[in-house]
Amino acid sequence: MNTGDVAWMLVATALVLFMTPGLAFFYGGMVRAKNVLGMLMQNFFAIGLLAVIWAVIGFTLAFGRIGDGGLLGGFSHIGLRGVSVSPVAGMTIPFVLFCAYQMTFAVITPALITGATADRLKFSAYAIFIGVWLVLVYSPVAHWLFGGGWLAAHGALDFAGGVVVHVNAGAAALALILVLGKRHNWPGEAMHPHSLPLTLLGTGILWFGWFGFNAGSALGANGVASIALIDTFLAGAAGMLGWLVVERIKDSHPTTLGAASGAVAGLAAVTPGAGYLDPMSALLVGLISGAVCFFAVSLKFRFGYDDALDVIGVHLVGGLFGTLAVGLLAHRSVAGIGTNGLFFGGGLHLLGAQAMACAVVFVFSFGVSYVLARVLDATIGLRVTTDDEQTGLDQSLHAETAYTYSEFGSMGRR
Repeated sequence: MNTGDVAWMLVATALVLFMTPGLAFFYGGMVRAKNVLGMLMQNFFAIGLLAVIWAVIGFTLAFGRIGDGGLLGGFSHIGLRGVSVSPVAGMTIPFVLFCAYQMTFAVITPALITGATADRLKFSAYAIFIGVWLVLVYSPVAHWLFGGGWLAAHGALDFAGGVVVHVNAGAAALALILVLGKRHNWPGEAMHPHSLPLTLLGTGILWFGWFGFNAGSALGANGVASIALIDTFLAGAAGMLGWLVVERIKDSHPTTLGAASGAVAGLAAVTPGAGYLDPMSALLVGLISGAVCFFAVSLKFRFGYDDALDVIGVHLVGGLFGTLAVGLLAHRSVAGIGTNGLFFGGGLHLLGAQAMACAVVFVFSFGVSYVLARVLDATIGLRVTTDDEQTGLDQSLHAETAYTYSEFGSMGRR
């Protein structure tokens, strides 16, 4: 056991947990005022529900047998049985700390889905969906890549969750909204963010926590963590610039929402390669992802799916692009891990493995999520009534309001 590694991973675990409240603010600012508490509640509730499910069954399904090249981790650690303070599998940190760190990933991944379903999803349906999804989808996929399962055995690389987190959640979000349907009056009615300052605050918290997300995935205070940290910083910065440049050219105005979205796009895209890319490659990935995700967001209007807060355009597309970019730009000499991509003499093998991982996880996550959504819709129903949707989720689902408006206030009632 290395005490420096332990200290860093304790901090990284706290940083990644902090990302979920950051995500709540990021999404919460983008919805209308009558739905902000509903959005915050979904994200905060995910911490409580998913942490418990992860400890009881999720962790063992993902990491019961690390490096076995199989489909599922097994049942050896149900209820965290055998998860002790001793290191295992070549780690220099306690196994229980590794479990806690991975728990934060299991929390935020299903929470990402909430942005796509904003303003119309029943809270009860949401709770059941993410709980079952964690067991049936997230845990197996985490084993396939993070736990040394079959995709890792075939050579696929996912340093911190481009596939496990972003592609996985994005595919589930697409399946869920296809069953859920569009918001009332979308896209005819403009549904502007009610608090962009709240969204920017959430972006800052996400970016701050992302250093734990990516650099923490080195599982130690070492050179790999250092590369992952600077790659994360540069990709987020370049993603913001890439989005804003395209936005300025196309729409004449760079916006604060664009700055926030571009930064998150860059961060999502660098996540799969943060430990494998040199800093200039990470900058390039971030820059391109900002532009690519800007155009990807507009696809919902062309194809008619109501991705309310652009989970598919930013997280799914960003995760796919970043994962494929690893197959092109990974360089083993950067941190001594992984393998070389196509542009550094590695041939097509890694690119093929990356494409296979993207395709397999997308199809698996979409398929299981679609069936689960259909079952819930046919039993308890997925969405609130039209009246409840027009009233707002804050009052109709939680009997609360985020803001109290004076009868004579300049903001009026909304």
